[in-house]
Amino acid sequence: VRHQVPMLSMQDAFSHDEIRAFDRRVRDAVGAAEYILEPKIDGLSVSLEYRDGVFVRGSTRGDGVVGEDVTENLKTIRALPLQLRGSVAFLEVRGEVYMPKDRFARLNEERAAQGEPLFANPRNVAAGSIRQLDSSVAARRGLSLCVFGILQAEGLAFATHHEAMAALTEMGFPANRHWGPFADIEDVIAEIENMNRNRDQFPFGIDGAAIKVDSLGQRLALGSTAKCPRWQLAYKYPPEQRRTKLLDIVVQVGRTGVLTPNAVLEPVHIAGTTVSRATLHNSDFIAGRDIRIGDTVVVRKAGDIIPEVVRSVSHREGSEPYFIPNVCPICGAEALRDEDEAVIRCQNIDCPAQLARSIEH
Repeated sequence: VRHQVPMLSMQDAFSHDEIRAFDRRVRDAVGAAEYILEPKIDGLSVSLEYRDGVFVRGSTRGDGVVGEDVTENLKTIRALPLQLRGSVAFLEVRGEVYMPKDRFARLNEERAAQGEPLFANPRNVAAGSIRQLDSSVAARRGLSLCVFGILQAEGLAFATHHEAMAALTEMGFPANRHWGPFADIEDVIAEIENMNRNRDQFPFGIDGAAIKVDSLGQRLALGSTAKCPRWQLAYKYPPEQRRTKLLDIVVQVGRTGVLTPNAVLEPVHIAGTTVSRATLHNSDFIAGRDIRIGDTVVVRKAGDIIPEVVRSVSHREGSEPYFIPNVCPICGAEALRDEDEAVIRCQNIDCPAQLARSIEH
């Protein structure tokens, strides 16, 4: 599917100063402005097209210019209206397909009971489900949807974003929650932090907040770069961190013989899933942070996906520094540190672990 209106991405920001700089650029270009703030849903962006009020096609964002036709899978989402309230000649809206957090937890419980590998996170499940060739698979996954913008509309005109969202709600769409309009960027920043403190209350995972100029006329004046609209900004929250106890360190052997230490943790809930294992990277990582078995440690998900130990908070009484063994835990062969890398490698090319990982690879 070639998108008639490009589905652009959002420019990211990671600090409050970047938000203030965005506000200055907007005001320098168009004068006084008001902003709408929305939770940035961690899902899959889609386009939904309607003719005479009837849903006719849905597609993924893809590269922003060309996406995949996923109409039949989208029809299985109960939150998506197949027939709008009121007649509109043509309407194209943009939304986010996501898996609700409670549904993701139940799905992983079902998979665990059946001895199947668990899904890593709700975003990957949503993206994979909506691309299934068999729409019955998508139907069983229990996906949901929020819309957050109009791409094209015949016979409709709005002055502001919040008016457009109110109209979409009247038509039957599940519109994304929003706050504002805010005339002061400091009020936006305060609400962003409030949203972060209460992110567990959302039924979906969020990885940040979307800041948008409310006036559609000012949006036209601001325009876009080749990749991003100049009228919106995505503030990304830092990865969620939790404290837990490091119960043990186990060493795995990869297909190239590298010995990788992994932390066995007292289970802790982070970014929507329960984490009981996390990577410790290599011997330099462990030594530099003086991580020991029995420590209270801080854990996060790198990129909100891969669990990792960030640092040690306190040592258990009588604990000793940990060193990766100089023998392979699988075959007992000598393990040596590479001269040019911070890795320790099993020297036995016939190591069963290396052979198994190579076959898997």
